[in-house]
Amino acid sequence: MKLLVIVPAYNEQESLPGVIRDLRDNVPGAEILVVNDGSRDATSRTAVEHGVKVVDLPFNLGIGGAMQTGFLYAREQGYEFAVQFDGDGQHRAEEMQKILEPLRSGTADLVIGSRFLNPGGYRVPFFRRAGIWIFSAVLSRILGMTVSDSTSGFRAANRRVLEFFSETYPEDYPEVEALVLLHKKRLRMVEVPVGMRERTGGSSSITPLRSVYYMIKVLLAIFVDLIKKVR
Repeated sequence: MKLLVIVPAYNEQESLPGVIRDLRDNVPGAEILVVNDGSRDATSRTAVEHGVKVVDLPFNLGIGGAMQTGFLYAREQGYEFAVQFDGDGQHRAEEMQKILEPLRSGTADLVIGSRFLNPGGYRVPFFRRAGIWIFSAVLSRILGMTVSDSTSGFRAANRRVLEFFSETYPEDYPEVEALVLLHKKRLRMVEVPVGMRERTGGSSSITPLRSVYYMIKVLLAIFVDLIKKVR
């Protein structure tokens, strides 16, 4: 199994050493690619010093541009599977085998690690949780499957998906929009429960006002994705 772990990172010099160590301890056979998304701190140097592959973007493209860069790298280098793993230290590498298993067994093309399938779930601020609930309700109806964590950034893709994403990947709200695009391509998706940590460094930029704005914009983006053609 040729596996690439894509770590999109923007100003994550504090968290990266722990993230890389966690991945090496729990997924020793995987290659790690840090996509430095125009960071203003020492993210790139930190990744290089820890001996992982790095792609430096000239300026901040956002998570969509960073991930598409990673998928393009995975496609060109012949990887079978690609995992999105955030650079802020919240994802647990010990959970990765769970999200890889449906790919290995051939029962799914994309696997989403859900924070909310475990009893008690993962606690997020009210406005953000409300937005996730609304997205999940809308997407569950569109996709014909229950989606509990549509904004999760802990995902695994097989070769078909990473090839598709290397050419077509949403720029603005990729986690949510990507599910609609895969549905239109008739690719299979499944969720599995995963645990998640609090941030180990940096800070979140999400506020209640931004949560409401984000919610409205994502719903509009979903509508646009439904009516546009997918190659």
